[in-house]
Amino acid sequence: MADRDSDVLTDVCVIGGGPAGLALALLLARSGVDVTVVEKSSSFDRAYRGEILQPGGLAVLNELGVLAAARNRGSHVHDRFQLVNKGKAVLGVDYRDLPGPYNYMLSVPQQYILEELLAACRREPTFRYLAGTRITDLVRDDGAVRGAVVSGPRGHRTIRSRCVVGADGRYSKTRQLSGIPYDRRDVFTFDLLWFKLPAAGEAVRDVTIRGGGGRMLLSYSSYPEGIQLGWALPHGGYRQFAARPFTEFRDQLCQAVPEYAGRVYEKVRGLTDLSLLDVFAGTAREWARDGLLLIGDAAHTHSPLGAQGLNLALQDAVLAHPALVAALRKPGPVAAAALAGYTTARGADIKKVLKFQHLQAKGMLGSRSRALEVGRQAVASIVHRTPIGHKLTRMVAFGNPRCRVRTDLYATATGTGPATPN
Repeated sequence: MADRDSDVLTDVCVIGGGPAGLALALLLARSGVDVTVVEKSSSFDRAYRGEILQPGGLAVLNELGVLAAARNRGSHVHDRFQLVNKGKAVLGVDYRDLPGPYNYMLSVPQQYILEELLAACRREPTFRYLAGTRITDLVRDDGAVRGAVVSGPRGHRTIRSRCVVGADGRYSKTRQLSGIPYDRRDVFTFDLLWFKLPAAGEAVRDVTIRGGGGRMLLSYSSYPEGIQLGWALPHGGYRQFAARPFTEFRDQLCQAVPEYAGRVYEKVRGLTDLSLLDVFAGTAREWARDGLLLIGDAAHTHSPLGAQGLNLALQDAVLAHPALVAALRKPGPVAAAALAGYTTARGADIKKVLKFQHLQAKGMLGSRSRALEVGRQAVASIVHRTPIGHKLTRMVAFGNPRCRVRTDLYATATGTGPATPN
């Protein structure tokens, strides 16, 4: 049991200090809600994968007041996406054709985003942050979640709250402890090997996928290392890949990106220079129970195609914010029914994204049949120029167009003070 003297009383306990968790915490704290964030890592100095912000994510960070600071620490603008096959661009999306002001993508280290979000949170008097602390159990009472038991530098503590928000990623411990089933869908035929190369000269403004013949290579400029690359492997095929001579892979890579061959031979020397991303999709069967809400990857997991994960997580926070504030005005734990408007509407958004990513994967990886591959690319090129193609581009770029930060709910605007847990 936790030491009662070290217990924490709060309105909302957020498990996970990633983009979704910190963005939601900031919104709630600015709305006068007492919020505690529990983050298992002691610092932000660690490896990240998601670092491309789509226009929708840029708009959220700007409305939160942290975009400029994160961007100025170091970033790269990308204003075009292209699909290349055998050296020829078969599909291109120019973000400059989209409505401004955010008609571009931005590659920025996720560490910068998190540090700026946390700095903004710490300026709010109702915010508390527990670093190096893990959730070990959920507190339940009368069928409702009433908090979390955590373990950290001060030992075991109980955080009593009116709502626990699981924002702790694709392998969410909060979701596991809740007993909510998770439907993993191995609908993608590939995993990704991530690695970086030093830059040489001016940053490349294109995000490029070289696809076809059952292979795929993703590349874009990344700050500060240079070039981020992602090489597709058959899903679950890492063990077989690792058993083959590494020089085989390196030679294939140099054939795919001859412009980087010299740097590949210099910097990519063995398996330790690569990191594996297990690519899958998945959704929790429930996103809300009495006293519990799941957001971000804890609720829905995506492939890296279309750079959606980071942006969807930020928009989850913005869209969940008004639902939580309204629910907290009533006594007792936050009822799942009070969050149904959010979970139903957001579930429809996510379903569309997952379906589109599956189609993307088929089109980009192509087929080993040359005829099928040419046919798919021709169809994709035609659809891209139609109203349907334009709609899909906007969905990828902007997400839910109704996603706007509800500044009218801020305590400074409403004159309300912190809520009191019951």
